[in-house]
Amino acid sequence: MMGGIGNAFLALWGALGLNAELMARYGPRILDGLWLTIELVALSVSAGFILAIPLALARVEGNRPLRALSSAFALFFRGTPLLAQTFLVYYGAGQFRAELETIGLWWFFREAYWCALLTFTFNTGAYQSEILRGAVQAIPRGQVEAARALGLRKAAIYRLVIVRQALLLALRPLGNELILMIKGSSIASVITVFELLGTTRLAFTRSFDFEVYLWAALLYLMLVEIVRRTWNIAERHLTRHLAARA
Repeated sequence: MMGGIGNAFLALWGALGLNAELMARYGPRILDGLWLTIELVALSVSAGFILAIPLALARVEGNRPLRALSSAFALFFRGTPLLAQTFLVYYGAGQFRAELETIGLWWFFREAYWCALLTFTFNTGAYQSEILRGAVQAIPRGQVEAARALGLRKAAIYRLVIVRQALLLALRPLGNELILMIKGSSIASVITVFELLGTTRLAFTRSFDFEVYLWAALLYLMLVEIVRRTWNIAERHLTRHLAARA
C-alpha cells in the first residue's frame, strides 16, 4: 500500500516537471533532516522558555547584581550573531578539552548536536526573557496595587494576576520567536549537524542538482506556515474572552 502511494507521489512529482529520480534517492534523507530540525527547535525553544523565566524575573524583581547579570546575558546573546555564538561554543569548547574532561563534560561539548542545542537554547532564552519582561512590565500597576490592598503576597500576585495576563501579551511575540528559530536552525549545518539544510547541502554535493534547495525552501515554508496557523488558532482560543468582552 505504502509502496503504491510512494510510486504515485513520484509519478506526480515527475509530471510537475521535477526530478522524480532525485526525489527517490535523496528525499528520505532530507525528510530525516527535517525531523532533526523540528527536534532541535522544539527542545531549544522549550528549554529557552524555562531559562527565560528566571532571567525575566531577575530583570523585574531582582537586586542590582541579578539585574546586571540578566541584562548582560540578554545583551550578549541578542547583540551577537547566532552563527558566531555557535562557533564560540563548538570550536571554543575544544580549547578547554582538558578542563572539560576533568569535570566530565567533554562528552557533551565534543558533539556538534549538543553544542548547537545549547547555543540555540541560550539564544532563544535571551530573546524570550526580553519578551516576558516586557509583558510583565506592561501589566497596569493599578492591578498589582489592588492585589496588594487585598492582602495577597507577591507569589500569589504573580500567579493570579500577572502571569496569566503577561503570557497572553507575550503569545504573539513568542510565536514570532519560534518562527525565527525554525529559520535560524539552519546555522547548525555549518558545524556538521545534518538537519534540513545540512542534508540538503549533502544531497547537492552528490547530485549537483539545485532542485534540492527548492525542496528545502518549500519544507521550511511549510513548517513555518503550520506553526503560524497553529499559533493563530491558539491565540484566538486563549483570547476569545477578550473578543467577547469587546
